[in-house]
Amino acid sequence: MLKFIFMLLFLIPLGFSKNSWWLVQSLLFFMGFLFMFILVIFPFPSYVGYNFFVDVLSYGLIILSIWVCGLMIMASESVKRFYYYEDGFLCLVILLLLFLFCTFSSSSLFSFYLFFEASLIPTLLLIMGWGYQPERLQAGIYLLFYTLLGSLPLLVSLLWIYGFYGTLYFMFMEDIGFTSSLVYLSMILAFLIKTPMFLVHLWLPSAHVEAPVSGSMILAGVLLKLGGYGLLRVYLMLISLGMSFNFIWIGISLIGGFLVSLMCLRQMDLKALIAYSSVVHMGMALGGLMTMTGWGFMSTYTLMIAHGLCSSGLFALANISYERLGSRSLFINKGLMNFMPSMAMWWFLLSSSNMAAPPSLNLMGEIGLLNSLVMWSGLSMIMLMLISFFSAAYTLYMYSYSQHGSIYSGLYSCSMGYTREYLLLLLHWLPLNILVLRGDMCILWL
Repeated sequence: MLKFIFMLLFLIPLGFSKNSWWLVQSLLFFMGFLFMFILVIFPFPSYVGYNFFVDVLSYGLIILSIWVCGLMIMASESVKRFYYYEDGFLCLVILLLLFLFCTFSSSSLFSFYLFFEASLIPTLLLIMGWGYQPERLQAGIYLLFYTLLGSLPLLVSLLWIYGFYGTLYFMFMEDIGFTSSLVYLSMILAFLIKTPMFLVHLWLPSAHVEAPVSGSMILAGVLLKLGGYGLLRVYLMLISLGMSFNFIWIGISLIGGFLVSLMCLRQMDLKALIAYSSVVHMGMALGGLMTMTGWGFMSTYTLMIAHGLCSSGLFALANISYERLGSRSLFINKGLMNFMPSMAMWWFLLSSSNMAAPPSLNLMGEIGLLNSLVMWSGLSMIMLMLISFFSAAYTLYMYSYSQHGSIYSGLYSCSMGYTREYLLLLLHWLPLNILVLRGDMCILWL
């Protein structure tokens, strides 16, 4: 693990050298390629070093982080084209990847907490430094306060556990069952906010709308997964309490998923629509995880990987339109099939994955989550039917409204995409649909 951390550390000065944009991006993909050779197919931790280890859960999320960070640099080519502090941008992306790598491979709860919080800083700087509107400052403050306020109780409970048990290592904690409901609440609150659960999700749409394309991609692709990853790790210690209290969170997630689906149907901002759809998907993942069943645990991981690729790809697509038209409003982004005919296919492919059409990985994750939730309670079927229907409805609304209709009158022209953009979208869509062929690796990780 240390070799990858050193590789990332040595990439930071490279980001400050002249004309190193594509070199850094190529090296990130190369690093992902090298990491894939660490084959982790056993459920128990391997490659255990001082404070770091990898198991199947962290393996998939680390590869996702490296992949999305490489694609972020590819999508943010306008930063390089306009010489908009590209060295600082590269440095922040590598730093963020370093923190994410350390978060997912931490073997101690305290170092996990430390890096979990540290990943907030580069994200905040990306939003505030490279965002589009002046409201980005407010969005940054929202993000900071929601996350920090939620995670302070987690720090207190970790210190209490350390005082009580004398260790915070994951391997030693699996047999511990806590009985204090206060510890239960304080340990999962930070992750519920990060996931984000309905009622504490308000920071997400504002952060997405104000963030640059790279900020949106990493936020949707990886940072939301920190919440799910933390819950999967922490719930091993909270099984008995989880069985008692989880119905609250499942109820909020399912009802919230339905309400947010309705909100998606009246969004006029492309980015806001994709951001709210993230809340719906992660709400389903959260509901499945909270059932504490094998199906739920395993499918949550699958949906996290699938949503990371799919949502990131949709934000990249929205940005491609934004760079041409200067607006993300659906009033102006109409009739894009006339304006960018070759992009309509990518819109269709990623939209169909977003509403869990086969053969995408989203479908596999959602089938498992439906299984776990219906197994937990037959009543949840009502909400699940509504969520499934409306998720198809708002995705079709987004696709048909943006691609069809009369073209905006100021656009009497036709535009092609760059090869870079087609490659960017292919690298989102292909893993999302190829991973289904090895679905056993994604589902049966427990």
